[in-house]
Amino acid sequence: MKPLNMSRVLGTIISVLLFTTATMAAAGQMDASKMSWDIRPQSLKSALETYQQISGLNLAYSDNLVEGKTTRGVQGNHTREQTLEKVLDNTGLTYVVTSKGTVILKVKKSEAAQEENLPSDETAGNKAKKTEPQQAHMEMQVVTVTANKTEENIQDVPMSITAFNELIMDDKNITSISELSNFVPNLTINDQGISSSARPAMRGVLAELGSAEVSTGIFIDGVPVLTKAGYGDPLQDIERVEVLRGPQGTLYGKGTSAGAINIITRQPDNNYRGKVSVDVGEDNKKEIALNLSGPIIQDKLFFGLSGQSYAKDGFIDNGYTGDQADDRAHWYGKGKLRWTPTDDLDVSLIFSYLQYDNGGTTMGLSEDSAATLGLTASGDRKVYSDLDTQDKTKIEAQALKVSYDLNDTLTLTSITTHRFLKNDGAIDFDFNPVEQTHATGASENDKISQELRLSSNAEKMRWVTGIYYDKDDNTDDRTWNSYVMKKDLGAEAYALFGQLRYALTPKIGVTGGLRYETQNRDMQNYNNGKSFEDTWDDIAPKFSVDYAITEQVMGYATVAKGFRAGGFNSSSTDSKYDTYDSEELWSYEIGAKSQLLENRLIITGSLFYMDIDDMQVSESLADAPWGYVTNVGTAVSYGAELEVQAKITPQFTITANVGYTHVEYEEYKDDSGDYSDNKIPNVPDYTFAIGGQYRAGNGLYAGVDLVGVGKTYIERTNTYKRDAYQLINAKIGYETENWDIYLYGKNIFDEDYSKVGTSYIYYSQPRELGVKLTYRF
Repeated sequence: MKPLNMSRVLGTIISVLLFTTATMAAAGQMDASKMSWDIRPQSLKSALETYQQISGLNLAYSDNLVEGKTTRGVQGNHTREQTLEKVLDNTGLTYVVTSKGTVILKVKKSEAAQEENLPSDETAGNKAKKTEPQQAHMEMQVVTVTANKTEENIQDVPMSITAFNELIMDDKNITSISELSNFVPNLTINDQGISSSARPAMRGVLAELGSAEVSTGIFIDGVPVLTKAGYGDPLQDIERVEVLRGPQGTLYGKGTSAGAINIITRQPDNNYRGKVSVDVGEDNKKEIALNLSGPIIQDKLFFGLSGQSYAKDGFIDNGYTGDQADDRAHWYGKGKLRWTPTDDLDVSLIFSYLQYDNGGTTMGLSEDSAATLGLTASGDRKVYSDLDTQDKTKIEAQALKVSYDLNDTLTLTSITTHRFLKNDGAIDFDFNPVEQTHATGASENDKISQELRLSSNAEKMRWVTGIYYDKDDNTDDRTWNSYVMKKDLGAEAYALFGQLRYALTPKIGVTGGLRYETQNRDMQNYNNGKSFEDTWDDIAPKFSVDYAITEQVMGYATVAKGFRAGGFNSSSTDSKYDTYDSEELWSYEIGAKSQLLENRLIITGSLFYMDIDDMQVSESLADAPWGYVTNVGTAVSYGAELEVQAKITPQFTITANVGYTHVEYEEYKDDSGDYSDNKIPNVPDYTFAIGGQYRAGNGLYAGVDLVGVGKTYIERTNTYKRDAYQLINAKIGYETENWDIYLYGKNIFDEDYSKVGTSYIYYSQPRELGVKLTYRF
């Protein structure tokens, strides 16, 4: 590793410390005439106990009245009346004050009138599908998110966010990270035919395939997943998923130049919860999942367990062996221990294990490539491989999260993580009974990370500042036919960051953020004996202004910088191509968020424009046998997004979103051609989804979603493209307090939306029909 530029590091440390001191001092100047509140999202009963202790008021209510209900919480300075209203918001309860000052909770008249026609409340921890707040209310549920690493109402955050809670994911039958993209505007997760090589594209920005990087990172309970492996992973025991669009480098750092996917699993608490589900479907699909959580010691120590077993036959026939070429199987397990020795300290230890035992790829040989190589082209979901293909992967992850409330507004958080991935694979890239392009071998990725941050969540000022470190040790040992390729890659990253949001007036707020990050990388190529070492650093600022146009409508404008560090061309034969530089982009966004018609209608929209410089692209050279990643490209991306949620009746909800992206190279040419003004491949012109869910009071459920993806070019020449397509997913069933049964279909009309390029066919997923039974206890 090269030595760090200590003067720059020390200068940045001093700046961050000054920033922290200033913000803490400012936070101490809060108006003392109002009471300070910090009631976090939790069970309503716990929140009311905290409220009673702080306010000094006497509350009267029955346990049955608050059982199973939760509150979004309240932070900042408010009167006692304002605080109690916020605590009871969306619970179906109100209150009266007696002449002696006692506060008595009761059911709202509108809720009591409808309650007679509804099933009884579910026990705590069960899916909140038929409980009185969700079904009786003519309101959309507003989600609390931690996109800015502090808890906020999603409608108050000045950025584009799509959030999914457990109920939404169940209703839309979202079972993996890749399926999220069907319901997020301008997000696509491109299947490259290999399960460990997905390429996410957000707003037209995606990482060059040869760089082994991503532009949209995943964070699972704080564990960073910044490689192409992970986008097909299952989602189990999820509290919510937040998809953040636009550069997130200020708070999340590397791998987030286009956006981030933040996944938060459910925290165990004093309530025992359990859920078992069995799912069977076409192609001999068999899936069993289990979630279990509860207290070991009341109020102090809690546990959470989840697991999944999945198997499904492939849908691609091997015409040479007579078998399926792409069988799928995986096993997943996760455990969580949570310790709360005091009201101020919360410690969570999380550990998980995921193992894949898959067959071959979901690829085939295109007609053009077959003609060039003198081989047989792959057919309609049919290949002719003579190699026993396989894709075996195991992923182990651990995380230790410690959160300590220093006072009513200050919280210190530490997140320590480790993730290990090992892949063993055998791929027949000629898809014929000849040994022309066989690839076998193994790779490993071992990553540790540490983040320490201090945050404040006061009424007028919210801020977070912290430090970050991670270290990667990667090995790649593969054989192409008889040619052995082996290399090691090491990397370390250091970062200092801070972000502050200040309310200039009750209607106007400003946010400013800054991150300094340095990445040191080295590589050893054992084939040619070459060693590489280099350092890339960057400063990522962010600035936004938000304005409360009315109490229901908020507008914002944001400017942010995204970056992706450089890397190495390990097989270069010319030293000037040994390394490539960082890619940078500037993003400009304006948007609005609204909650209308007494929160029955939620509409959010945004417009964005991005300048991409020093773009990392593949450059073909006349005197080189393969292309190198270089920085010869520039590009512009602009577009729009719109999301709508509407509660038509207490039983019927409509959701819709649409995204439009225009992204093209401004400058990009090499020895093979000039691609300037061409569309960037693997980015559709548009995405959309519109769906409806009907949940009747007698237990009947029905939902349907129409998903659409626009025309997509496959390669930089824009010679090959995939036409626009639409899919229909549907789900019907019957729900009770403890069990549900559903009949579902994904791509129920078996639409073929495969991609065909110069070399390969990337097969699309066929129809899947199935039955799912869930039991909760």
